[in-house]
Amino acid sequence: MNGAENNLTVVLAIAGAALVTYAFRFGGLLLSEKLPSTGRFKDFMEALPGTILVALVAPGIAAAGLWGCLAALATALLVWKSGNVFIAMLSGMLIVAGARYLGL
Repeated sequence: MNGAENNLTVVLAIAGAALVTYAFRFGGLLLSEKLPSTGRFKDFMEALPGTILVALVAPGIAAAGLWGCLAALATALLVWKSGNVFIAMLSGMLIVAGARYLGL
């Protein structure tokens, strides 16, 4: 494959990915008008952002091991008690960084 064909392939792949992404977003907008806005489905949709966040964060916590779990617990407790997310996250990062620095 020469350079021109390679560039065309890359451009077509990007354009295809953009079209598929736009189609899903547009389809979601069209479908959202038809979905129920009450009951169990509404509760499910309201809980979805939190579950996605947990799905993204949990592997990182598990990969950090015991100290990652302790840091996550400390972060959650500090947010719950103080309401200050920034300080809580900073403390969690310091716990993991300290454990790594000390070789624990």
